[in-house]
Amino acid sequence: MLKINFLKINGFGKIKNKEINLKDNINLIYGKNESGKSTILKFIFCMLYGASKNKNKKEISDFEKYKPWTAEEYSGKINYILDNGEEFEIFREFSRKNPKIYNSNLEEISKNFNIDKNKGNQFFYDQTKIDELLFLSTNIVEQQEVVLDNNNQSLLTQKIANILSSGEDNTSYKKVMGNLSKKLIEEVGTDRTVGRPLNEVEEKIIELRKTKNELENCSTVYQEIKQNKIKIEKDIKKIDEKINLIKEIKNFKENEETENEKININEKIKNDYNEKIIDLKNKIKNNKNIKEKNNKKNIINLILFAILVILNILINFINLQKTVEKIIIYISIIYLILNLLIYLSKKYKEKKINKIKNIEKIKLEKEIEIMQENKNKKEKEILNMKEKILQKNNNELNLIKNKFNNNFNNEEIMNLFYIDLKNINNQLEELNKKYNDKKIELNTININEEEIKNKLENKFQCEEQLEYFEEQKQELLDLEKSINIAKEALEEAYNEMKNEITPKFTKNLSLLIEKISSGKYKKANFDSEYGLRVEKENGEYIGCNNLSIGTIDQLYLSLRLSAMNEISGEKMPIILDESFAYFDSERLENILKFIYENYKENQILIFTCSNREKEIMDKLDMEYNFVEL
Repeated sequence: MLKINFLKINGFGKIKNKEINLKDNINLIYGKNESGKSTILKFIFCMLYGASKNKNKKEISDFEKYKPWTAEEYSGKINYILDNGEEFEIFREFSRKNPKIYNSNLEEISKNFNIDKNKGNQFFYDQTKIDELLFLSTNIVEQQEVVLDNNNQSLLTQKIANILSSGEDNTSYKKVMGNLSKKLIEEVGTDRTVGRPLNEVEEKIIELRKTKNELENCSTVYQEIKQNKIKIEKDIKKIDEKINLIKEIKNFKENEETENEKININEKIKNDYNEKIIDLKNKIKNNKNIKEKNNKKNIINLILFAILVILNILINFINLQKTVEKIIIYISIIYLILNLLIYLSKKYKEKKINKIKNIEKIKLEKEIEIMQENKNKKEKEILNMKEKILQKNNNELNLIKNKFNNNFNNEEIMNLFYIDLKNINNQLEELNKKYNDKKIELNTININEEEIKNKLENKFQCEEQLEYFEEQKQELLDLEKSINIAKEALEEAYNEMKNEITPKFTKNLSLLIEKISSGKYKKANFDSEYGLRVEKENGEYIGCNNLSIGTIDQLYLSLRLSAMNEISGEKMPIILDESFAYFDSERLENILKFIYENYKENQILIFTCSNREKEIMDKLDMEYNFVEL
């Protein structure tokens, strides 16, 4: 048998620093109400499976419920021995997921067992193959599971029927079969149903296949549009590259024009200097011409004077009137005096003017010299500018060639390079127009592509949806197959239960009911139509519902006891928590006697707040271990 040797509770609920030694067979654990009997029972369960932090639809989790308010420690130890004689000691700190497990030599062997990342170390399941739910539903029988009032009698009767038909008190074969059939109709459907998942999926698949066929030709159109788009994008790129090249050349030409304009301005300044030099030279020349004119006037005056002299000489040789002679003489004298005065005046003025003109000439010659220097400087400056422009042109040309040599050859670049700015602007305007036309064409293609793309996306979505609904259909068919397999397995299990296990249960139940009823009921029988029936002393079979609550309680308890030996290779402890509270003395004596005689290979833990169990066992001279809390 699997026997619990002792419990050490350091802190659990309201219990702390408590040790309990247990023995084989019956252990009667006595304590008044609220003395901690149920807490000790829960301590045993939590030591084996851990204190869950999950509420599981309860107001508070077991971990929080049994966490001590005052005790520093929330821990304990349990020692037990398996059927094969192996002894284990478990120490658990409940705030930690995994306990420490020791063998009989006190060697820690915690790592020898499977560890679930959510539940922790699964040592007890590995040893017994009983999980916590199965342990609670078979090995532990609590008061609220046995004692039911009249209003809940049918519930307990149904639990008995469930055990006999399915092996578990919470599982009804008919209900499960009905639920499976209902699940098959509601969650799957058939060819005869309407509006069920399978019907809706099949309708959707037909609709999507039709849509997919309509959209099939979009792929060809889409490929044609893409090819045309690639061609136009290449054309746009080529035009754009040429535009960039021409813009570079235009920029160069404009800069060149600016530089040439500067040269022209300097040329104009140089020409202005030259013109000024000419003007200054002309001024000097004009001054010389004035002197020559004055010399001519002087010659004329000399000629006139000579004529008058000749006339005076001739007077001596020609007989003229005295008056005429006098007139000629007087005129000559006057003319001579006037010319002398004029001459003297002119000589003075001329001397003064010549002096001014000499100064002016020197000034003009100096100005001419300065202008000539400025002109020479401008000529040098113009020459330097032309050389720089030439050098810059060569550099710029090389840069442009290097920049665009991937897309244009040297000849194409040179042809554009030597076109004048006006033609450059014309070409640029023409290329911009082509570029815009191509962009408009590309935009139109993009719109068409987007329309086709949307259709293709609809196609892809259609294909995805079709794939999804076909998967849904397969899942529904798989679910249908699973449900049918489950129904077949349940049917098979039910038949096996009905033919093999149920007879064994009903046989044990018949023995038990006869003993605990002192022969009032002799046989128990179960079938799917009438459920559990018992044979009265007169041979009549009556339904379980016609029995008293106390008798039904005894039947339920006996079925639980019978099931315990079937769930594990280990002879598991039977834990009864106030399970006989509503048994009368006769029934209590019968059930204690039955347990004592028929479950000697099981350790029995009876938790009670009454002295009745002790008094009856003392009266019957039964061996038991008495633990008082």
